[in-house]
Amino acid sequence: MKIDNIKPPKRLGIFFFYDEDGIVDDYVIFFLENIKKYISDLLVVCNGKLTPKGKEKLLESSTNIIVRENYGFDVWAYKEGMNFIGSEKMAQFDEIILFNSTIFGPIHSFDDMFKEMDKRDLDFWGITKYHKMPFDPFGTIKYGYTPEHIQSHFIAVRKNMVNSYEFKKYWKDMKMVNSYEEAIGFHEAIFTKEFSDKGYTWDVYVDTDDLKEHVYHPILMMPLELVKDRKCPIFKRRSFFHNMGDFLNNTTNQQSLEFYEYIKNKTSYNVNLIWDNVLRTNNMADIKNALNLNYVLPTSINKTIELPPSKKIALILHIYFEDLIEYCLNYAKSMPVESDIFITTDTEEKKKSIKKAFEEIKCANFKIILIKNRGRDISALLVGCKDFLFDYEYVCFAHDKKTKQLEPFIKGESFSYRCFENVLGSREFVENIINTFEENPKLGLLSPPPPNHADFYITIGLEWTNNFEITKKLADKLNLNVDMNNVKEPVAPLGTMFWFRPNALKALIQYDWEYEDFPKEPNNNDGTILHAIERIYPFVAQHEGYYSGWLLSDKSARIEITNLYYMLRQINLAYVSKCGPTNHYTLVSNLQYNSTKIYSPFRSRSKQFLKKYLPNPILNVLIRLKKYIK
Repeated sequence: MKIDNIKPPKRLGIFFFYDEDGIVDDYVIFFLENIKKYISDLLVVCNGKLTPKGKEKLLESSTNIIVRENYGFDVWAYKEGMNFIGSEKMAQFDEIILFNSTIFGPIHSFDDMFKEMDKRDLDFWGITKYHKMPFDPFGTIKYGYTPEHIQSHFIAVRKNMVNSYEFKKYWKDMKMVNSYEEAIGFHEAIFTKEFSDKGYTWDVYVDTDDLKEHVYHPILMMPLELVKDRKCPIFKRRSFFHNMGDFLNNTTNQQSLEFYEYIKNKTSYNVNLIWDNVLRTNNMADIKNALNLNYVLPTSINKTIELPPSKKIALILHIYFEDLIEYCLNYAKSMPVESDIFITTDTEEKKKSIKKAFEEIKCANFKIILIKNRGRDISALLVGCKDFLFDYEYVCFAHDKKTKQLEPFIKGESFSYRCFENVLGSREFVENIINTFEENPKLGLLSPPPPNHADFYITIGLEWTNNFEITKKLADKLNLNVDMNNVKEPVAPLGTMFWFRPNALKALIQYDWEYEDFPKEPNNNDGTILHAIERIYPFVAQHEGYYSGWLLSDKSARIEITNLYYMLRQINLAYVSKCGPTNHYTLVSNLQYNSTKIYSPFRSRSKQFLKKYLPNPILNVLIRLKKYIK
């Protein structure tokens, strides 16, 4: 059946919307405003709740809004939406479109799409398809494999099929959907084949048949190809937070970054529509991994930038150890001469030594601030410097660093080197950091990646150690509304040296901190409010609408690539020697399944052994893990 182009087609849109907090972000309104031009009537079906402001925004697009209990996923939302409209009224439309809020767009006008699809003699159609897979990864598809199918984020059904016995029976007999896997297996993966087998014709707007042997999920794994070269008007929200393991099982994880840069630099689509939604609704680690939010910047060359006088830059440097004053001075010299430098310390004697060492430092303003010796570098920032932080556009925070619990001391010294080199490596590097903030207005915090050498190796994978609960309590105290997950790494400065926009840390800075909020010395090596604050920085930034990323100098990146390759190679060799060749996805799955084997060396080890050879944060985690290992 073709759509009659003599008169405008009469279309009904049933739009499924879900948001855990009932908030309607602007990307939804932008999408609906653009598609309304092609729809006669629009019904919005919302699962769960809807805020008054959210409802007000949706009413701009449709006066027909259903808010129902959050069950049945999108499948039952469509079913109830059609029941609400009624078969008699639905029969009056040339086409019914079932679509949902899991997509962004349009990035190209819908005009070409509707004109093209109106010409085709079809019973139902969509925008994109998922190609056939010879297996069922969800365990819910009745065929035992995944058929080729139209993706359920947008399916249009024409009058003759809507009015058919088969269509009505399909929805009448729909089983309850209790999980994402069932939503795929009970509807999305089978809808196309069910009706194709009954003689109904179908197609999709974006032709990817030439990619059948190339990729199963084109819109997720090849979004740039579809949007740029095949004029796909939509793209998936999931592109910006999808499971890293699945990306790596198919690609080298380049697709979302390349696609985002194309949207940002080559299209008129407002990327803030993406950020405002994704930052509010997803875990920062997932976003960072999907978009590769790692900034590797040169240390010897820089873009010439001229900041407006209103954009002030500051370095806040806490110095406690007198023997590290010269060491800190050498890095402080990397700051632009237009910046202000503040040094915090705890005694008059140290202040005199610092003043003498820094007397020839070139900067706009220089000041030494005396603070209490309670709370270390973190209280220096949040109490000692609180009153003037918002005077600055960008701030670098650093401190002298000794990790005295590890022997020999070179291990801790190398950690300090890693931190300083990746925030204050050279004057050119610092200027490149400032320029990166200028070019990325949603960037709120940049910090070096966690350490992974010597005893710090186990930090990777145990970034929370035993600090998740205390960090979560702090998040509640600050009224943060973000996704914190104890199995996902915090994108945090685990060395407490970083660059930031003060506005990105507003909730933390504005909290009424006092020195007495912090533990007295001597301090524990883990599990204190200091360690909670160290991990909460990126969550505060996310709450304020900014993202966080890793920062590496080009010199440090050379070292990091060597180290990570060596470590991964050793892991692979150890695994392959016992289990044979594999890929990352299978290796990790097998290791997780046999997790007790990973920790078996620690079963017979005493606390005395662990204390001798492991730093306390790692010891605490392993001791806790032992009780779960039978």
